[in-house]
Amino acid sequence: MRHILIVNPAAGRENSLGKVTAEAAEVFGARGEDHEIYVTRCRMDAARYIHEAAACSREELRIYACGGDGTLNECAGAAAGLAHVAVTHYPCGTGNDFIRTFGDEQDRFRSLAELADGEVRPLDIMRCGDRCSLNICSVGVDARIGADVHKYSGLPLIGGAAGYVVSTAVHFFRGLSSPMRITAGGQVFDGDMTLVCACNGRYYGGGFNPVPDARPDDGLLDILVVPGITRRIFARVIVPYARGHYRNYPQYLTHIRSDRLRIEAEEPFIVNLDGESVRRKTLDIEISAGGLRFLVPRGMKFFEEKDSRETCEIE
Repeated sequence: MRHILIVNPAAGRENSLGKVTAEAAEVFGARGEDHEIYVTRCRMDAARYIHEAAACSREELRIYACGGDGTLNECAGAAAGLAHVAVTHYPCGTGNDFIRTFGDEQDRFRSLAELADGEVRPLDIMRCGDRCSLNICSVGVDARIGADVHKYSGLPLIGGAAGYVVSTAVHFFRGLSSPMRITAGGQVFDGDMTLVCACNGRYYGGGFNPVPDARPDDGLLDILVVPGITRRIFARVIVPYARGHYRNYPQYLTHIRSDRLRIEAEEPFIVNLDGESVRRKTLDIEISAGGLRFLVPRGMKFFEEKDSRETCEIE
């Protein structure tokens, strides 16, 4: 078995290389196993390194994404569909939203020892054109807000969460909606759209929890479609949306469970892929059921409860 720790030096508030190096030496030294640490140099460098490592050998390869959700996204996308590669998240970022899906057990991912002794579980992953998304893919005002946060967080007297607040205010007054055509679950939405969110995980944007019961192992996307709404309605529903109360606002929030989603527009739109931004005019999202081997701490209740239900259904 080959252990590779992918460290993103730009993730988080401080360089995590020293912490990762020390803990990896202790954990894998005690196990008598070799490991290697690779520090990324640019965007998509982790994907390149994983592709090369996977192509060189058929031995079991375990990838530890040491960074935030963007680092995990890149590592997961590179490993998706590879039968001898498993990925996990050793969180070193500021958001670390995907592992929040596991509730009270999320802190177990902060133990490198638990991960090294973990078990591999098949998780779904979203194929989004030429990219992948493990957690949440969204289009609309939230994607535009997220893409512009960096413009404001670096300004004097503005930083961190304040940059998100400023970006939200700017887009609130600039305009909330744009024309799109959405096709999902046999339904078609044509016209101005404020937000379209496809959930495999549960949290994004540092705390938004649009579909609290979404699961990354059920073979389906939980999709929320928000047609064009006014600023007044947006101000009214944004907090309930963030807290997962979409069922209370069926007139504004349409929930669809499907294995695919298509988004089309005449002008390029911004797509949020686990916190990473890309531009597209057409986006096809399709769930790849069990398409990623994900390394988790052993005996997690999140999976055991599902295993127990499935066993009862079979019996």
